[in-house]
Amino acid sequence: MRALISSLPTKDQDLLREVEPERMDPLDEDELLGLHKRIRRARNKHVKNYRRQAADAVAEHGGRGIAFPKNTRARDRAEAYEDALARVSARLEVLARQASEALKAERLAAARAGKGAGPGGGADPVAESSEGVVRSVPKKTTGGIKRDASTKAAGARRQAKRDSR
Repeated sequence: MRALISSLPTKDQDLLREVEPERMDPLDEDELLGLHKRIRRARNKHVKNYRRQAADAVAEHGGRGIAFPKNTRARDRAEAYEDALARVSARLEVLARQASEALKAERLAAARAGKGAGPGGGADPVAESSEGVVRSVPKKTTGGIKRDASTKAAGARRQAKRDSR
């Protein structure tokens, strides 16, 4: 594999060197996504070239078995990019999982602190009046509940009309 990489053009060598673990470690998630995109694009290009050359070789040599050894360099190049893409994907998965866990912990901490983003914003739906009687506080709506009910009823009417045919 090293011999193949050293025989590639400088641009390709640089791209494959960016996948080395010590170079990927300091990258954040967005930078890794950019690297993943560049590696995937190069992999697709080399796989496409390999397949085209292999198809042409089959026609030229008269069979896949005879043509297979003739296209080794293109196949190895495509495989090198496939391996690089797998390494970047694995590193990206680790960072995405870490970000997901951090976000989950942050949301749980906010929920525990009563700063939820859901309906009511963590407010108490029960209020006490001046006489000491507990009463429920009416919800303010934007009409979404009524609109949803109307849509649901209209759908039920349409379905009933179809069913009666």
